[in-house]
Amino acid sequence: MNMENKNSYKVHFAIIGTSKIAESFLEIAADNREFKLEAVYSRDKEKAASFSEKYGAIKAYDNLEAMANDKEIDAVYIASPNSLHYEQAQQFIRAGKHILCEKALGSNRHEVENMIQSAKENQVILLEAMRSVHDPGFQVIKDNLYKIGKLRKTAFRYCRYSSRYDSFKLGEMHNIFDTKFSAGALMDIGIYCVEPMIALFGTPLSFQAESVILRGGIDGAGTILAKYDGMVAELSYSKISDSFMPSEIQGELGTMVIQTIYNPAEIRIRYQNGYEEKLETESSDNNMKYELETFINAVKGKKDISEYQQISYDAIKLMDAVREECGVIFPADKSTD
Repeated sequence: MNMENKNSYKVHFAIIGTSKIAESFLEIAADNREFKLEAVYSRDKEKAASFSEKYGAIKAYDNLEAMANDKEIDAVYIASPNSLHYEQAQQFIRAGKHILCEKALGSNRHEVENMIQSAKENQVILLEAMRSVHDPGFQVIKDNLYKIGKLRKTAFRYCRYSSRYDSFKLGEMHNIFDTKFSAGALMDIGIYCVEPMIALFGTPLSFQAESVILRGGIDGAGTILAKYDGMVAELSYSKISDSFMPSEIQGELGTMVIQTIYNPAEIRIRYQNGYEEKLETESSDNNMKYELETFINAVKGKKDISEYQQISYDAIKLMDAVREECGVIFPADKSTD
């Protein structure tokens, strides 16, 4: 590992993917003093080289094996389509690299379980890049839940009309609307509702689910109704329509209102007596910074991430069951070893 001493060395990263999410990650990573971009991978060598030059990487790869053998690389950020996460992560885990992988961590529970086990065996860090649960605002939610009394109802919402949906309706194919890439509304943005629910309340006792199924058997929108002891949680997500409603956690003493569940920076409590309390949180236009901080601290041995791995596993297990109920099947479901 590249280091001067345990606290000051930079973690040398490689990145797989040159998409918008990769650009967002690198823009915020540039402000982290412990981050150094070492290499970029793309199937297109010219694209990898161009991306490397833009973000200051030393190397550009179009061969994953060669990049896995690069001893100057400590960690890999995976920003490829969901269906590629498992194979790519396993390759780099076995090469002794730490992995920060975009959500969803894998296509299904079997992949995620194998990835976590492999990371333990190879003594490397594996963390899902689920920005919201690492956001300081999420800790504010947890710390203030007691104020609203016995919890009775939760509604987490994330509905955003996809920029690719219009061309999809005209017959074009896009990764995000293709089962081959383990994609769809649940895996892309519904997960931003599922994981906070799991992180706050654990696995539900039971659930019901409905999805809007589009061409090719992919889900464009959906709703999950989850039952807990004394509480129900409604998760609403869509890539084919917009919602402007905030998320809520309702208790017998008041309601916690979260403006955006994927970026919980604006939170307030409306009490039964009409008083409204605004909760103080740290605000960031790009809250990917917090998942990166968690990951680097874990790589340096200063953070235990087993809790986050359990959240990832419990969430993908629930999403597997939701997809099964709604009839959304991925090729990866049939090929998991």
